[in-house]
Amino acid sequence: MRLAILTGGGDVPGLNPCIQSIATSAWQRGWDVVGLRRGWEGVLEIDPADPWSNGNSVMMLDKDRVRGIDRQGGTILHSSRCDPRTTKEGDKTQKVLDVLDALKVDALITLGGDGTLRFSAHLASLGRNVISIPKTMDNDVYGTDYCIGFSTAVTRSVQAINSLRTTAASHERIAVIELFGRQSGETALVSGFLSQADRTVIAEVPADMDVLLPLLLKDKEANPESYAICLVSEGARLSGGTNYADEINKSNTNRDGLNIGTQLAREIEARSDERTIVQELAYLMRAGEPDAMDRMVGFAFGALAVQLIEQDRMANMVCLTDGNYSSVPIGTLLEDSKGVNVSGLYDANQYRANLIQVEGMPMFLY
Repeated sequence: MRLAILTGGGDVPGLNPCIQSIATSAWQRGWDVVGLRRGWEGVLEIDPADPWSNGNSVMMLDKDRVRGIDRQGGTILHSSRCDPRTTKEGDKTQKVLDVLDALKVDALITLGGDGTLRFSAHLASLGRNVISIPKTMDNDVYGTDYCIGFSTAVTRSVQAINSLRTTAASHERIAVIELFGRQSGETALVSGFLSQADRTVIAEVPADMDVLLPLLLKDKEANPESYAICLVSEGARLSGGTNYADEINKSNTNRDGLNIGTQLAREIEARSDERTIVQELAYLMRAGEPDAMDRMVGFAFGALAVQLIEQDRMANMVCLTDGNYSSVPIGTLLEDSKGVNVSGLYDANQYRANLIQVEGMPMFLY
């Protein structure tokens, strides 16, 4: 048996523990493990006629190569955002199939978010042996309660928010802190709840400044240190305003002055006498080594993926459901989208998490 591993989309902490777990579990069964570098983009750079000639895209994952990588953030296989079906040259699915054949890959394990896993499901529909593993700090892959990278992103965010309190307090300002989350506001929601931020604006609910601003002014007034903290998901919008996420998708121009955090801060200053601090946490949320939760889930997801292959249970996505490790058909993520359960977990009138009634809910709230 020869396995191939691929990571695609944005990096998150926890990918390397998962890669190590897959490789270790495979060796225990006497299998070979091949790493495909730079996601689907790297696969398309491989020549099927001589697949091992491109050392930048193919590597054997032996014990020396994966030793200690569980302590590292990111992915040793590197990554890219690429869907082989939508390249400038057209649909390159057949090229991917030819490369896998040339490398004599019996089964492929893909670690990625929505884009990477959608193409994985496509390959499975063509009869290829594929197991997918969900990862994204937004935790928005439908079919699983948890994606690798979410816990570390929340941990990093809470640490940064609490650190920024000293600056906000010293200057008596309203701090507007922008977190990743273009389609789903779950990372901001949970980070805001755990850090006890005053208000949190999520991607699913537009912010009405006529409601939000008075709340922030009252928060600042009620705070003995005279400051307030407002979190905002990058995909959020102001009521009646431009959807910033849509604008960024249309343009690769300079983002300065366009992001929702800056937009929100400018509205606060224009409508009041208050001054603001604006901070995008951005890539700091996904930088550095994984926390304990993402190591644990990475190890478990990797081992489970290999077990599914050994049991010939192909075309599945590993998942966590109600706190239990499991799997669902690989195409499950295509059935729906996942975001914040606004009616159950968010007070849209107060711009705050509403996580009081938790009996019977899974650990990760979904």
